[in-house]
Amino acid sequence: MMERFSVEEGFSNIEHNLSVIRENIKIAAEKSGRTAEDIKLMAVTKTVEPVFINHAIECGIDLIGENKVQEFLSKEEFLNLDNCKVHLIGHLQTNKVKQIVGKVEMFQSVDSIRLAREISKQSEKLGICTDCLIEVNIGEEESKTGIAYDEVMRLIEEIISLPSIKIQGLMSIPPICENVSDLCKYFEKMNRLFIDIKAKNIDNINMSVLSMGMSGDYKEAVACGANLVRIGSSIFGPRMY
Repeated sequence: MMERFSVEEGFSNIEHNLSVIRENIKIAAEKSGRTAEDIKLMAVTKTVEPVFINHAIECGIDLIGENKVQEFLSKEEFLNLDNCKVHLIGHLQTNKVKQIVGKVEMFQSVDSIRLAREISKQSEKLGICTDCLIEVNIGEEESKTGIAYDEVMRLIEEIISLPSIKIQGLMSIPPICENVSDLCKYFEKMNRLFIDIKAKNIDNINMSVLSMGMSGDYKEAVACGANLVRIGSSIFGPRMY
């Protein structure tokens, strides 16, 4: 990780960016008959230095998302997380589950029964129940993780019998689209799935989170029903690898 600008410039940029994003979320939420308070803003902190993450928390961010287990563990001791929750949003390998269970509030990328079983197993050892989202590969892209749209209910039915993991909703990343109307078709399809599953009132499922929308498409996602958006570069600036 590298420092892209002075700390003071970074702080100022974060403050300005958050102000713009919050206003955009408010406008998009109103288009879908909701208010800004109905939408949770997650700051995605991949490659972001702890000093800037902590400043975002000081500016009111109370949820951050990390992509990789090792990166979060390397930052954890430097983060002021007393009033901020952490979700793991990147692909999680089963052999990394033991290292991260109990350190984050939710896994947003559960896409197999094998992974769900390991999360439940390690959570049970700690005497906790871990929340998760089912990641849906809504565009059926070979390059992306996530379960196929048509397989979502099958996976849910397998997970609900596990003792120490609870499904809280769905997460998805749509394909890159040339126009907004095509993009919104994917978001709307996810929202219909979310609503349909919620209507089934299945035990051990609390369909409360629809996580979709990132820096380039969060306004459209909110307008189409998302209630959690995952925003990184639009808050912190371009990632440095």
